Amino acid sequence: MRTVFDAHVDPALIERSLATSTFAPMWLDIWRPDYPRLTGSQDCDLLVVGGGYTGLWAALHAAERHPDRKVVLIEADRIGWAASGRNGGFVDASLTHGTENGKSRWAAEFDTLEELGRQNLDGMAADIERLGLDAEWERTGMLTVATEPHQVDWLAESAAAGEGSFLDADQVRAQVNSPTYRAGLFEPDTCALVHPAKLAVELARACREAGVQIHEQTRAQSLESADGGLRVGTGSGVLTARQVVLATNVFPSLLRRNRWFTVPVYDYVLSTEPLTAAQLDRIGWAGRQGVGDCANQFHYYRLSADSRIVWGGYDAVYHFGRRVDPAYEDRPQTYRRLAEHFFITFPQLDDVRFSHRWAGAIDTNTRFCAHWGTAHRGRVAYVNGFTGLGVGATRFAADVCLDLLDGVSTPRTRLEMVRRKPLPFPPEPVASVGIQATRWSLDRADHAAGRRNLLLRTLDKLGLGFDS
Repeated sequence: MRTVFDAHVDPALIERSLATSTFAPMWLDIWRPDYPRLTGSQDCDLLVVGGGYTGLWAALHAAERHPDRKVVLIEADRIGWAASGRNGGFVDASLTHGTENGKSRWAAEFDTLEELGRQNLDGMAADIERLGLDAEWERTGMLTVATEPHQVDWLAESAAAGEGSFLDADQVRAQVNSPTYRAGLFEPDTCALVHPAKLAVELARACREAGVQIHEQTRAQSLESADGGLRVGTGSGVLTARQVVLATNVFPSLLRRNRWFTVPVYDYVLSTEPLTAAQLDRIGWAGRQGVGDCANQFHYYRLSADSRIVWGGYDAVYHFGRRVDPAYEDRPQTYRRLAEHFFITFPQLDDVRFSHRWAGAIDTNTRFCAHWGTAHRGRVAYVNGFTGLGVGATRFAADVCLDLLDGVSTPRTRLEMVRRKPLPFPPEPVASVGIQATRWSLDRADHAAGRRNLLLRTLDKLGLGFDS
Protein backbone atom coordinates (compact mmCIF):
# COMPACT_ATOMS: atom_id res chain seq x y z
CA MET A 1 0.00 0.00 0.00
CA ARG A 2 1.28 3.44 -0.88
CA THR A 3 1.09 6.34 1.53
CA VAL A 4 0.66 10.01 0.73
CA PHE A 5 4.42 10.51 1.13
CA ASP A 6 5.19 8.02 -1.65
CA ALA A 7 4.01 10.60 -4.19
CA HIS A 8 6.44 11.88 -6.81
CA VAL A 9 8.01 15.33 -6.63
CA ASP A 10 10.12 16.80 -9.41
CA PRO A 11 13.78 16.10 -8.43
CA ALA A 12 14.80 19.43 -9.92
CA LEU A 13 12.53 21.23 -7.46
CA ILE A 14 14.10 19.34 -4.55
CA GLU A 15 17.64 20.07 -5.65
CA ARG A 16 16.84 23.72 -6.30
CA SER A 17 15.23 24.12 -2.88
CA LEU A 18 18.31 22.79 -1.07
CA ALA A 19 21.02 24.27 -3.29
CA THR A 20 21.86 27.29 -1.15
CA SER A 21 21.05 25.85 2.28
CA THR A 22 23.64 26.16 5.03
CA PHE A 23 24.68 23.01 6.87
CA ALA A 24 24.23 24.32 10.42
CA PRO A 25 21.41 24.63 13.00
CA MET A 26 19.39 27.73 12.17
CA TRP A 27 18.64 28.32 15.86
CA LEU A 28 22.33 28.78 16.69
CA ASP A 29 22.61 31.80 14.35
CA ILE A 30 22.41 34.06 17.39
CA TRP A 31 24.89 35.86 19.61
CA ARG A 32 25.98 33.71 22.53
CA PRO A 33 28.20 34.79 25.40
CA ASP A 34 31.40 32.88 26.12
CA TYR A 35 32.04 31.36 29.53
CA PRO A 36 35.62 30.67 30.67
CA ARG A 37 37.24 27.27 30.64
CA LEU A 38 37.96 25.78 34.06
CA THR A 39 41.56 26.16 35.16
CA GLY A 40 43.00 24.65 38.31
CA SER A 41 41.13 22.95 41.15
CA GLN A 42 37.96 24.06 42.88
CA ASP A 43 35.53 22.91 45.55
CA CYS A 44 31.74 23.27 45.35
CA ASP A 45 28.58 21.99 46.97
CA LEU A 46 26.92 20.87 43.72
CA LEU A 47 28.55 20.18 40.38
CA VAL A 48 26.31 19.93 37.32
CA VAL A 49 27.87 18.16 34.33
CA GLY A 50 26.24 19.24 31.06
CA GLY A 51 25.17 22.63 29.73
CA GLY A 52 21.94 21.65 28.00
CA TYR A 53 18.42 22.15 29.32
CA THR A 54 18.60 19.50 32.04
CA GLY A 55 21.83 20.81 33.49
CA LEU A 56 20.75 24.44 33.25
CA TRP A 57 17.42 23.83 34.97
CA ALA A 58 19.15 21.75 37.65
CA ALA A 59 21.75 24.43 38.34
CA LEU A 60 19.19 27.24 38.35
CA HIS A 61 16.70 25.51 40.63
CA ALA A 62 19.48 24.27 42.93
CA ALA A 63 20.76 27.82 43.33
CA GLU A 64 17.22 29.01 44.10
CA ARG A 65 16.55 26.18 46.57
CA HIS A 66 19.85 26.62 48.41
CA PRO A 67 21.22 30.12 47.76
CA ASP A 68 23.94 29.60 50.39
CA ARG A 69 25.53 26.73 48.44
CA LYS A 70 28.12 26.98 45.69
CA VAL A 71 26.87 25.55 42.38
CA VAL A 72 29.19 24.97 39.42
CA LEU A 73 28.15 23.88 35.91
CA ILE A 74 30.62 22.56 33.34
CA GLU A 75 30.02 22.01 29.63
CA ALA A 76 32.34 20.13 27.27
CA ASP A 77 31.57 22.44 24.34
CA ARG A 78 29.30 25.49 24.48
CA ILE A 79 26.01 26.08 26.27
CA GLY A 80 23.11 24.60 24.31
CA TRP A 81 25.19 23.51 21.31
CA ALA A 82 23.82 19.93 21.11
CA ALA A 83 20.20 18.75 21.41
CA SER A 84 19.15 21.89 23.29
CA GLY A 85 20.09 24.07 20.32
CA ARG A 86 18.96 21.73 17.54
CA ASN A 87 15.43 20.59 18.40
CA GLY A 88 12.14 21.87 17.03
CA GLY A 89 11.30 23.97 20.07
CA PHE A 90 8.12 22.05 20.95
CA VAL A 91 7.46 22.29 24.71
CA ASP A 92 5.01 19.46 25.37
CA ALA A 93 3.26 18.86 28.68
CA SER A 94 3.67 15.10 28.35
CA LEU A 95 6.34 13.50 30.55
CA THR A 96 5.74 10.08 29.00
CA HIS A 97 6.23 10.69 25.27
CA GLY A 98 2.50 10.86 24.71
CA THR A 99 -0.69 9.46 26.15
CA GLU A 100 -0.55 5.97 24.67
CA ASN A 101 2.99 5.32 25.90
CA GLY A 102 2.15 6.63 29.36
CA LYS A 103 -1.08 4.70 29.80
CA SER A 104 0.44 1.45 28.57
CA ARG A 105 3.31 1.63 31.07
CA TRP A 106 1.97 3.42 34.15
CA ALA A 107 -1.80 3.08 34.01
CA ALA A 108 -2.26 3.36 37.77
CA GLU A 109 -0.40 6.66 38.04
CA PHE A 110 -1.10 8.10 34.61
CA ASP A 111 -3.52 10.75 35.90
CA THR A 112 -0.82 11.91 38.33
CA LEU A 113 1.74 11.99 35.53
CA GLU A 114 -0.61 14.09 33.40
CA GLU A 115 -1.22 16.54 36.23
CA LEU A 116 2.49 16.81 37.02
CA GLY A 117 3.16 17.39 33.33
CA ARG A 118 0.66 20.23 33.17
CA GLN A 119 2.09 21.74 36.36
CA ASN A 120 5.58 21.53 34.86
CA LEU A 121 4.51 23.29 31.66
CA ASP A 122 2.77 26.03 33.65
CA GLY A 123 5.79 26.27 35.94
CA MET A 124 8.09 26.66 32.97
CA ALA A 125 5.93 29.49 31.65
CA ALA A 126 6.01 31.12 35.10
CA ASP A 127 9.81 30.79 35.34
CA ILE A 128 10.27 32.34 31.90
CA GLU A 129 8.08 35.30 32.86
CA ARG A 130 9.55 35.68 36.37
CA LEU A 131 13.13 35.62 35.13
CA GLY A 132 12.46 37.68 32.00
CA LEU A 133 13.84 35.01 29.67
CA ASP A 134 13.75 36.13 26.04
CA ALA A 135 13.00 32.72 24.52
CA GLU A 136 10.18 33.56 22.07
CA TRP A 137 7.71 31.59 24.20
CA GLU A 138 4.30 31.03 22.54
CA ARG A 139 1.51 28.95 24.11
CA THR A 140 0.15 27.89 20.73
CA GLY A 141 -1.26 24.41 21.29
CA MET A 142 -0.63 21.33 19.16
CA LEU A 143 -2.34 20.18 15.97
CA THR A 144 -1.97 16.50 15.11
CA VAL A 145 -3.00 15.67 11.55
CA ALA A 146 -4.10 12.47 9.82
CA THR A 147 -2.67 11.95 6.36
CA GLU A 148 -3.97 8.36 5.87
CA PRO A 149 -7.53 6.99 6.23
CA HIS A 150 -6.78 4.72 9.22
CA GLN A 151 -5.31 7.64 11.14
CA VAL A 152 -8.65 9.46 11.11
CA ASP A 153 -10.09 6.81 13.45
CA TRP A 154 -7.11 7.17 15.76
CA LEU A 155 -7.73 10.90 16.13
CA ALA A 156 -11.47 10.41 16.60
CA GLU A 157 -10.77 7.93 19.40
CA SER A 158 -8.38 10.37 21.07
CA ALA A 159 -10.98 13.14 20.89
CA ALA A 160 -13.60 10.81 22.38
CA ALA A 161 -11.22 10.14 25.27
CA GLY A 162 -11.04 13.88 25.97
CA GLU A 163 -7.57 14.44 24.55
CA GLY A 164 -8.50 17.30 22.23
CA SER A 165 -11.00 18.55 19.67
CA PHE A 166 -11.57 16.51 16.52
CA LEU A 167 -11.44 18.40 13.22
CA ASP A 168 -12.70 17.00 9.95
CA ALA A 169 -10.81 17.59 6.70
CA ASP A 170 -12.41 20.97 5.98
CA GLN A 171 -11.93 22.16 9.56
CA VAL A 172 -8.27 21.17 9.79
CA ARG A 173 -7.46 22.67 6.39
CA ALA A 174 -9.07 25.91 7.58
CA GLN A 175 -6.36 26.02 10.26
CA VAL A 176 -3.43 24.91 8.09
CA ASN A 177 -4.08 24.32 4.41
CA SER A 178 -2.53 21.10 3.12
CA PRO A 179 -4.15 18.75 0.59
CA THR A 180 -2.68 15.82 2.54
CA TYR A 181 -4.80 16.42 5.64
CA ARG A 182 -7.79 14.13 6.21
CA ALA A 183 -8.54 15.14 9.82
CA GLY A 184 -6.95 16.76 12.82
CA LEU A 185 -6.85 16.80 16.61
CA PHE A 186 -6.22 20.13 18.31
CA GLU A 187 -5.02 20.38 21.91
CA PRO A 188 -4.90 24.08 22.87
CA ASP A 189 -3.19 23.88 26.27
CA THR A 190 -0.65 21.05 26.13
CA CYS A 191 2.10 22.56 23.98
CA ALA A 192 4.10 25.75 23.69
CA LEU A 193 6.82 26.81 21.27
CA VAL A 194 10.18 28.38 22.05
CA HIS A 195 13.37 29.37 20.28
CA PRO A 196 15.48 26.43 21.51
CA ALA A 197 18.91 28.06 21.54
CA LYS A 198 17.62 31.30 23.05
CA LEU A 199 16.07 29.28 25.87
CA ALA A 200 19.43 27.68 26.65
CA VAL A 201 21.30 30.99 26.45
CA GLU A 202 18.77 32.74 28.66
CA LEU A 203 18.74 29.91 31.22
CA ALA A 204 22.52 30.24 31.43
CA ARG A 205 22.13 33.98 32.04
CA ALA A 206 19.60 33.28 34.79
CA CYS A 207 21.98 30.72 36.32
CA ARG A 208 24.83 33.22 36.37
CA GLU A 209 22.60 35.88 37.95
CA ALA A 210 21.60 33.33 40.62
CA GLY A 211 25.26 32.80 41.47
CA VAL A 212 26.04 29.68 39.43
CA GLN A 213 29.59 29.47 38.14
CA ILE A 214 29.65 28.29 34.49
CA HIS A 215 32.61 26.86 32.58
CA GLU A 216 32.51 25.98 28.88
CA GLN A 217 35.10 23.92 26.96
CA THR A 218 35.49 21.84 30.14
CA ARG A 219 34.96 18.14 29.53
CA ALA A 220 34.36 15.85 32.51
CA GLN A 221 36.61 12.83 32.10
CA SER A 222 36.34 10.92 35.37
CA LEU A 223 34.18 10.60 38.47
CA GLU A 224 35.25 9.00 41.73
CA SER A 225 34.52 9.12 45.43
CA ALA A 226 37.17 10.82 47.51
CA ASP A 227 37.38 11.95 51.15
CA GLY A 228 33.65 11.91 51.72
CA GLY A 229 32.97 13.80 48.52
CA LEU A 230 33.23 13.37 44.78
CA ARG A 231 36.12 14.22 42.50
CA VAL A 232 35.52 15.02 38.84
CA GLY A 233 38.56 15.30 36.64
CA THR A 234 38.64 17.46 33.52
CA GLY A 235 41.34 18.21 31.02
CA SER A 236 42.09 21.51 32.70
CA GLY A 237 41.42 21.00 36.39
CA VAL A 238 39.75 19.00 39.13
CA LEU A 239 36.43 19.75 40.81
CA THR A 240 35.61 18.37 44.24
CA ALA A 241 31.90 18.40 45.09
CA ARG A 242 29.56 17.16 47.78
CA GLN A 243 26.97 16.22 45.12
CA VAL A 244 26.84 15.84 41.35
CA VAL A 245 24.08 15.94 38.73
CA LEU A 246 24.97 14.15 35.50
CA ALA A 247 23.04 15.81 32.66
CA THR A 248 25.02 14.51 29.70
CA ASN A 249 21.98 13.43 27.65
CA VAL A 250 23.07 11.35 24.65
CA PHE A 251 26.78 11.46 25.41
CA PRO A 252 28.51 8.59 27.24
CA SER A 253 27.83 8.71 30.96
CA LEU A 254 30.60 8.96 33.53
CA LEU A 255 28.84 5.96 35.09
CA ARG A 256 29.65 3.02 32.84
CA ARG A 257 26.69 0.93 33.99
CA ASN A 258 24.34 3.66 32.80
CA ARG A 259 25.62 3.51 29.21
CA TRP A 260 23.59 0.41 28.36
CA PHE A 261 20.28 2.19 28.83
CA THR A 262 20.38 4.63 25.89
CA VAL A 263 21.37 4.68 22.24
CA PRO A 264 21.89 7.73 19.99
CA VAL A 265 19.36 8.10 17.17
CA TYR A 266 19.88 10.89 14.65
CA ASP A 267 17.07 13.29 13.79
CA TYR A 268 17.19 15.60 10.74
CA VAL A 269 15.70 19.06 10.20
CA LEU A 270 15.23 21.67 7.48
CA SER A 271 14.37 25.34 7.83
CA THR A 272 12.93 27.49 5.07
CA GLU A 273 13.84 31.06 4.35
CA PRO A 274 11.38 33.52 5.98
CA LEU A 275 8.04 33.23 4.17
CA THR A 276 6.52 36.33 2.68
CA ALA A 277 3.03 37.42 3.65
CA ALA A 278 1.77 36.14 0.29
CA GLN A 279 3.37 32.72 0.80
CA LEU A 280 1.93 32.44 4.30
CA ASP A 281 -1.48 33.38 2.99
CA ARG A 282 -1.44 30.32 0.71
CA ILE A 283 -1.33 27.96 3.68
CA GLY A 284 -3.16 29.93 6.38
CA TRP A 285 -1.58 28.86 9.66
CA ALA A 286 -2.70 32.04 11.39
CA GLY A 287 -2.78 30.29 14.78
CA ARG A 288 0.92 29.37 14.62
CA GLN A 289 0.19 25.95 16.13
CA GLY A 290 2.80 23.27 16.36
CA VAL A 291 1.95 20.52 13.86
CA GLY A 292 2.78 16.83 13.65
CA ASP A 293 1.34 13.90 11.75
CA CYS A 294 0.48 10.66 13.50
CA ALA A 295 2.41 8.09 11.48
CA ASN A 296 5.07 5.92 13.10
CA GLN A 297 7.64 7.77 10.99
CA PHE A 298 6.22 11.20 11.63
CA HIS A 299 6.99 14.77 10.67
CA TYR A 300 6.91 17.73 13.07
CA TYR A 301 6.83 21.35 11.96
CA ARG A 302 6.24 24.86 13.22
CA LEU A 303 6.68 28.53 12.37
CA SER A 304 9.56 30.51 13.81
CA ALA A 305 9.16 34.09 14.98
CA ASP A 306 10.44 35.33 11.62
CA SER A 307 8.00 33.07 9.68
CA ARG A 308 10.32 30.26 8.67
CA ILE A 309 8.89 26.75 8.57
CA VAL A 310 11.04 24.42 10.62
CA TRP A 311 10.43 20.94 9.22
CA GLY A 312 11.88 17.78 10.80
CA GLY A 313 11.40 14.14 11.63
CA TYR A 314 10.56 11.05 9.57
CA ASP A 315 14.04 9.53 9.32
CA ALA A 316 15.41 8.45 12.72
CA VAL A 317 18.77 6.84 12.03
CA TYR A 318 20.81 4.59 14.31
CA HIS A 319 24.41 3.79 13.45
CA PHE A 320 26.19 0.63 14.51
CA GLY A 321 28.29 1.03 17.64
CA ARG A 322 26.25 3.64 19.58
CA ARG A 323 28.70 6.41 18.72
CA VAL A 324 27.85 10.09 18.63
CA ASP A 325 29.68 11.35 15.56
CA PRO A 326 29.29 14.67 13.68
CA ALA A 327 29.91 12.74 10.45
CA TYR A 328 26.43 11.25 10.80
CA GLU A 329 24.78 14.66 10.57
CA ASP A 330 25.35 15.42 6.87
CA ARG A 331 23.04 12.88 5.21
CA PRO A 332 22.00 14.23 1.79
CA GLN A 333 19.47 11.47 1.07
CA THR A 334 17.55 12.35 4.23
CA TYR A 335 17.55 16.07 3.50
CA ARG A 336 16.23 15.35 0.00
CA ARG A 337 13.53 13.11 1.44
CA LEU A 338 12.48 15.78 3.92
CA ALA A 339 12.31 18.38 1.14
CA GLU A 340 10.23 16.01 -0.98
CA HIS A 341 7.77 15.46 1.86
CA PHE A 342 7.59 19.21 2.48
CA PHE A 343 6.45 19.86 -1.09
CA ILE A 344 3.96 16.97 -0.93
CA THR A 345 2.49 18.59 2.18
CA PHE A 346 2.57 22.13 0.82
CA PRO A 347 2.62 22.01 -2.99
CA GLN A 348 1.49 25.64 -3.04
CA LEU A 349 4.92 26.60 -1.65
CA ASP A 350 6.97 25.40 -4.59
CA ASP A 351 8.77 28.74 -4.72
CA VAL A 352 10.10 28.34 -1.15
CA ARG A 353 13.77 27.56 -0.55
CA PHE A 354 15.52 26.06 2.46
CA SER A 355 18.06 28.21 4.28
CA HIS A 356 19.43 25.61 6.76
CA ARG A 357 19.76 21.87 7.19
CA TRP A 358 21.04 20.16 10.31
CA ALA A 359 20.84 17.08 12.51
CA GLY A 360 21.41 16.01 16.08
CA ALA A 361 21.53 12.90 18.23
CA ILE A 362 18.58 11.98 20.43
CA ASP A 363 19.07 9.85 23.56
CA THR A 364 16.59 7.00 23.23
CA ASN A 365 15.78 4.25 25.70
CA THR A 366 13.46 1.25 25.54
CA ARG A 367 10.53 2.99 27.21
CA PHE A 368 10.69 6.19 25.13
CA CYS A 369 10.89 8.67 28.01
CA ALA A 370 13.28 9.71 30.74
CA HIS A 371 14.70 7.45 33.44
CA TRP A 372 16.58 8.39 36.61
CA GLY A 373 19.06 6.89 39.01
CA THR A 374 21.54 7.61 41.78
CA ALA A 375 25.08 6.44 42.47
CA HIS A 376 27.92 6.90 44.94
CA ARG A 377 25.62 6.44 47.96
CA GLY A 378 23.05 8.91 46.73
CA ARG A 379 25.51 11.72 46.10
CA VAL A 380 25.17 11.48 42.30
CA ALA A 381 21.86 11.80 40.45
CA TYR A 382 21.39 11.36 36.71
CA VAL A 383 18.68 11.32 34.05
CA ASN A 384 18.70 10.14 30.42
CA GLY A 385 16.40 8.92 27.67
CA PHE A 386 14.15 11.85 26.72
CA THR A 387 13.70 10.42 23.20
CA GLY A 388 13.11 13.73 21.47
CA LEU A 389 10.39 15.10 23.74
CA GLY A 390 12.58 16.74 26.34
CA VAL A 391 12.26 20.51 25.98
CA GLY A 392 9.62 20.61 28.68
CA ALA A 393 10.40 17.32 30.43
CA THR A 394 13.99 18.36 31.20
CA ARG A 395 12.74 20.90 33.72
CA PHE A 396 10.75 18.21 35.53
CA ALA A 397 13.71 15.82 35.27
CA ALA A 398 16.07 18.35 36.82
CA ASP A 399 13.74 18.82 39.78
CA VAL A 400 13.59 15.05 40.26
CA CYS A 401 17.40 14.92 40.34
CA LEU A 402 17.49 17.65 43.00
CA ASP A 403 14.81 15.86 45.05
CA LEU A 404 16.86 12.67 44.91
CA LEU A 405 19.98 14.48 46.06
CA ASP A 406 18.06 16.21 48.86
CA GLY A 407 16.83 12.78 49.98
CA VAL A 408 13.24 13.95 50.28
CA SER A 409 10.07 12.11 49.34
CA THR A 410 8.01 14.15 46.88
CA PRO A 411 5.16 13.37 44.47
CA ARG A 412 7.88 13.26 41.82
CA THR A 413 10.20 10.79 43.53
CA ARG A 414 7.33 8.51 44.56
CA LEU A 415 6.42 7.85 40.93
CA GLU A 416 6.98 4.32 39.66
CA MET A 417 8.24 6.01 36.51
CA VAL A 418 11.06 7.55 38.57
CA ARG A 419 11.78 4.56 40.78
CA ARG A 420 12.14 1.97 37.99
CA LYS A 421 14.52 1.86 35.08
CA PRO A 422 13.80 0.64 31.55
CA LEU A 423 15.29 -2.52 30.14
CA PRO A 424 18.78 -1.91 28.76
CA PHE A 425 19.69 -2.33 25.11
CA PRO A 426 21.65 -5.46 24.22
CA PRO A 427 25.27 -5.25 23.03
CA GLU A 428 26.23 -5.07 19.37
CA PRO A 429 25.54 -6.55 16.90
CA VAL A 430 22.21 -7.52 18.46
CA ALA A 431 21.27 -3.91 19.21
CA SER A 432 21.81 -2.77 15.64
CA VAL A 433 19.97 -5.73 14.11
CA GLY A 434 17.02 -5.22 16.44
CA ILE A 435 16.80 -1.45 15.95
CA GLN A 436 17.03 -1.67 12.17
CA ALA A 437 14.43 -4.45 12.05
CA THR A 438 12.13 -2.39 14.24
CA ARG A 439 12.56 0.69 12.08
CA TRP A 440 11.75 -1.34 8.96
CA SER A 441 8.68 -2.78 10.71
CA LEU A 442 7.41 0.67 11.68
CA ASP A 443 7.70 1.78 8.07
CA ARG A 444 5.79 -1.32 6.95
CA ALA A 445 3.06 -0.56 9.50
CA ASP A 446 2.66 2.91 8.00
CA HIS A 447 2.19 1.22 4.61
CA ALA A 448 -0.28 -1.34 5.99
CA ALA A 449 -2.97 0.88 7.53
CA GLY A 450 -1.18 0.86 10.87
CA ARG A 451 -1.16 -2.94 11.29
CA ARG A 452 1.83 -4.01 13.39
CA ASN A 453 3.76 -7.14 12.45
CA LEU A 454 4.87 -9.94 14.75
CA LEU A 455 8.07 -8.16 15.78
CA LEU A 456 6.25 -4.99 16.84
CA ARG A 457 3.52 -6.94 18.63
CA THR A 458 6.17 -8.89 20.51
CA LEU A 459 8.00 -5.72 21.51
CA ASP A 460 4.69 -4.22 22.66
CA LYS A 461 4.10 -7.21 24.95
CA LEU A 462 7.62 -6.96 26.34
CA GLY A 463 7.16 -3.24 27.05
CA LEU A 464 10.06 -2.22 24.82
CA GLY A 465 8.54 0.92 23.35
CA PHE A 466 9.05 1.63 19.65
CA ASP A 467 5.58 3.10 19.33
CA SER A 468 6.59 6.19 17.34
